[in-house]
Amino acid sequence: MVSATVGRSAVLGAVVLALLAVPAQAATGMAHEPATAALPAPDIAGLRAVLRSAVAQGAPGAMARIDDHGTVDTATQGYADRSTRRAISTVDHFRVGSVTKAFSAVVLLQLADEHRLTLDAPVNRYLPGLLPDDRITVRHVLSHRSGLYDYTNDMFAKSVPGFESVRNKVFTYRQLVKLSLAKPRTNAPGAAYSYSNTNFVVAGMLIEKITGHSVRTEYQNRIFKPLNLRDTYYVHPDTKIPGRYARGYLTPDTAGAALVDATEQTVSWAQSAGAVISSTRDLNTFFSALLGGRLTSAARLAEMEHWTRVNSTTGYGLGLRRRDLSCGISVYGHTGAVQGYYTYAFTTKDGGRSLTALANTSNNGTVLDTMAGTLESAFCGKRTKSPRGTAVAERHEDVAPAVVRK
Repeated sequence: MVSATVGRSAVLGAVVLALLAVPAQAATGMAHEPATAALPAPDIAGLRAVLRSAVAQGAPGAMARIDDHGTVDTATQGYADRSTRRAISTVDHFRVGSVTKAFSAVVLLQLADEHRLTLDAPVNRYLPGLLPDDRITVRHVLSHRSGLYDYTNDMFAKSVPGFESVRNKVFTYRQLVKLSLAKPRTNAPGAAYSYSNTNFVVAGMLIEKITGHSVRTEYQNRIFKPLNLRDTYYVHPDTKIPGRYARGYLTPDTAGAALVDATEQTVSWAQSAGAVISSTRDLNTFFSALLGGRLTSAARLAEMEHWTRVNSTTGYGLGLRRRDLSCGISVYGHTGAVQGYYTYAFTTKDGGRSLTALANTSNNGTVLDTMAGTLESAFCGKRTKSPRGTAVAERHEDVAPAVVRK
């Protein structure tokens, strides 16, 4: 097995982020975290241990990068490619899964800043007749409170056969929405949080209808190019990952079955809900810029941070997650699961310290839970964990598979 590597370097010419102080509108019972200045140093040895555990539990490789006010820490373990036994590297590109949702949300919030979109307007105002209920608003979609059924629950009920049936398929947005509408809604609009990829398929449709451009064009012009995200792509429906990349391996439902190389796929079943490709550096840059106030107005960022409670340690805003860690620190970003890849990408309230961690497998609940420990090492340091315990991975969340198995 390839041994872990760790790197630390000062980044020259680091961009000073605008620190726009925007108080989060926390849901009842979700305490405010201490100031970012109080953060302990990252526990790099602990980070390495988490990655080693993930590989021991079935991930071919795992990696993490921390960007902290111009200083970079990296850690890697295992392989990017099981066939060639090439070691995984933090410069490798990978599929980010549901982290894509944060990109889609940013575009829509920018359109709201431009007065081209009203968050509390019905989706049907912009996409007439798309949804069966005029009460479903743009805000409901972005916060997973629309009640629209998640079609991927059925699509990937059996992980490998489900994946192989769509690996090379190209869907239209309307076809995906139709799959959702064939099932009863989970709740009345605004009544409850219920994670559904359908919501961010609708978000993609809104982007394209309002701008007259493809999602790819809007991502590039509004986010990729302004932030100089050189490793970030939206290639749908192409199946290949550009540049140097980590291959992704899907864990079959049958215990002991061989991993399935899921690297090449259209991800057309997700699109604006999960088809972005990126790197650890670029995701850290993106979330640092977002929480630092560089992508939206302060008012829109505050709306992204209006949390609906998901469980005891997590909340969901508008395309943005909050996770409360064992040391009392809260971090902001998104998780991602797509066939072959698990991603955690989070940053502090001011965007000053960011972590992106990846394991190149999926459908392995043990690995998913273990990788949540990268957040503890990156943001809580070597502190003794409080009785609250660590933040646990959220089940039945993110894109494929809908149900992770141990």
